[in-house]
Amino acid sequence: MTDRTMADRARRIALLGAPIDMGASQRGTLMGPAALRTAGLATLLESLDFEVLDHGDLSVAGVPDLTDSPPEKANHYREIQRWTRVLSRKGYEIATTGALPIFLGGDHTLSMGSVNAMARHWQERGRELFVLWLDAHADYNTPETTITANMHGMSAAFLCGEPGLDGLLGDDPRASINPDKLDLFGARSIDKLEKELMRSRRIRIVDMRQIDEFGVAVLIRRVIERVKAGNGVLHVSFDVDFLDPCVAPGVGTTVPGGATYREAHLIMELLHDSGVVGSVDIVELNPFLDERGRTARTAVELIGSLFGQQITDRPTPSNAIAPGE
Repeated sequence: MTDRTMADRARRIALLGAPIDMGASQRGTLMGPAALRTAGLATLLESLDFEVLDHGDLSVAGVPDLTDSPPEKANHYREIQRWTRVLSRKGYEIATTGALPIFLGGDHTLSMGSVNAMARHWQERGRELFVLWLDAHADYNTPETTITANMHGMSAAFLCGEPGLDGLLGDDPRASINPDKLDLFGARSIDKLEKELMRSRRIRIVDMRQIDEFGVAVLIRRVIERVKAGNGVLHVSFDVDFLDPCVAPGVGTTVPGGATYREAHLIMELLHDSGVVGSVDIVELNPFLDERGRTARTAVELIGSLFGQQITDRPTPSNAIAPGE
């Protein structure tokens, strides 16, 4: 494939909505994809010279239940199982076209399907998927460690191959990533048993203390350097509760002390400059709790920075998003 063809494919973005909200305790994230579209996500990306194809919202209507036994502590397991299978299949299908997928959520159980799809795609092409988890929470619980049994708190553990949800994909391929390919960034709320499990797996985590002490630029560059050193591709899983609630009130799991508006934009700008991003989740936006679309607009603005929006033209190491293959 010529460089020109690769560049053309890298300029194509596919939007896919996943209106799922039973993974969280607070309902309403099923309205997230519509809010992101209403806030002008596609229009913004098109203004940055991307070709945008919106695949609409997925549905699990008519998807048959599997026959495995649901774990004892995994709320709404059967519904989330249907979503995970459908998301993984559709995400993988989109990835094989060469377009860059942006998954619109929906709660963070979305990532059980989206990351599985992207890991499978890149593993088949001899490259490893790295995941940047921008989130107030670690989401590294399992049915054994969870306090709430809410499955959005198990999504990072699932994508790293932790046991407990082994039947979630049925007979579909499960493409887990190694725990050392996961970077948790911005965490400020972690359960006790969850923390112990993460420590045993040596999960890398940047909490708000480290961000305050070293700054986001130093810390996010470390993530980028690891991805580049491994010839990897980065999946950005952006939970809007990564942001401080005063910036993004439209989430069901607000935790004070999050990233500022400017810190978040700098992270996205540096990720864009790196050229390593190959797919994105936007999750946990709950318009029912928002203030006149404020959080949705902020999320769209941040995605704009991730894909190259800037106030002034300036040279960067790379203005290319990772090609589709």
